[in-house]
Amino acid sequence: MATGIKDTTRAVDAAGLIRLLRARPRLLALGEPTHGDGTLLTLRNDLFRQLVQEEGYRTIAIESDCLRAATVDDYVTSGTGSLDEAMERGFGHGWGAWAGNRELVSWMREFNEGRPASDRLRFAGFDGPLEITAAESPRQSLTLLHRYLAAHVDADLLPCTTDTLDRLIGPDDRWTEPAAMRHPERSVGRTPEARELRLLADELKELLDELTPHLLTAAPRAHWHRARLHARTATGLLRYHHWMADGSPARMTRLLGVRDRMMAGNLLALAERGPVLVHAHNAHLQRWRSDMRTDMGPVRWWSAGALVGARLGAEYAHVATGLGTIRHQGVDTPPPDTLEGHLYALSEDRLLLDPPGLAAALSDASPEPRTSPWFGYAPLDPCHLRDVDALVFVRDVVEN
Repeated sequence: MATGIKDTTRAVDAAGLIRLLRARPRLLALGEPTHGDGTLLTLRNDLFRQLVQEEGYRTIAIESDCLRAATVDDYVTSGTGSLDEAMERGFGHGWGAWAGNRELVSWMREFNEGRPASDRLRFAGFDGPLEITAAESPRQSLTLLHRYLAAHVDADLLPCTTDTLDRLIGPDDRWTEPAAMRHPERSVGRTPEARELRLLADELKELLDELTPHLLTAAPRAHWHRARLHARTATGLLRYHHWMADGSPARMTRLLGVRDRMMAGNLLALAERGPVLVHAHNAHLQRWRSDMRTDMGPVRWWSAGALVGARLGAEYAHVATGLGTIRHQGVDTPPPDTLEGHLYALSEDRLLLDPPGLAAALSDASPEPRTSPWFGYAPLDPCHLRDVDALVFVRDVVEN
């Protein structure tokens, strides 16, 4: 058995990965089974550097706030601001504090030094401006979308003024109320003002699409791309707040689905501009339907990877990452009858594996699903091994 599995392995590097995938995908997504681990971020940084230098990727997108990421992109492309400012203001979820992300941003700035604008490496976040217990106000995205259109469109074509938007939005803390995650009645997402904002956001987005030929001649294309980002974010945020205010059993499923749909929209927009490297949790990148148990009951939804994969086909690739131990979190040596247990027995620190070949080598073993004592780590699902384009295995991670 060990010999058969060993035949499916190779070194974790860009050249081996591209040979395994047989072509360079437009969206190459590296998934992780837990967030914030320094070992996994170092692996990501090493692999992404090689893919940028050897395969020509020029955008790196991570599971972070799509609006805040503009601060990081401005820093890495033109040196605007400082590294400290980029890390403090340019990430959602508090991820600017992670050393691995700081190392990535610093390297991206060094890579771009002296390069022509057309060859510079870009940074993007593809998550919505959402946190675990709250979602942002739609003010920023709606205001900036309106400002862009107002600068290039006759005023009588605009469905509203900024004063109207400000009046309907009201105080931002009404939207960011943390209690709304568990108490739908605390959300403003279904108030008359929110309903009117959804209509206006749709009108602004439609106007942006309708007038694209004119807008592309009136201002740089980069401004149009950013306006499209604001349009997607405004409509997505208002839809998310709408479901925050819902009291039905479908509420959590819809919230997770809306979030991944926002992610998918951002990834597809990035892919229009060139090949993209993506980093996020495996659950957001897998092609099959995601499921999760919560204290509000089980939920199932289609991940961003499933949505993007349905659109791009072979131009989307998901490289899943599995791991053996996270001992400081109580995740010890995997049972030998699990997928991770079979890989752990090979005694290699890092492995790149061919999933179909691995599935064939394990066909008689029928690996059992692994269970984790720590909620922050999601083991690999052996039932979906053939649905992954490539697999990276990290034997042990150590405390950061």
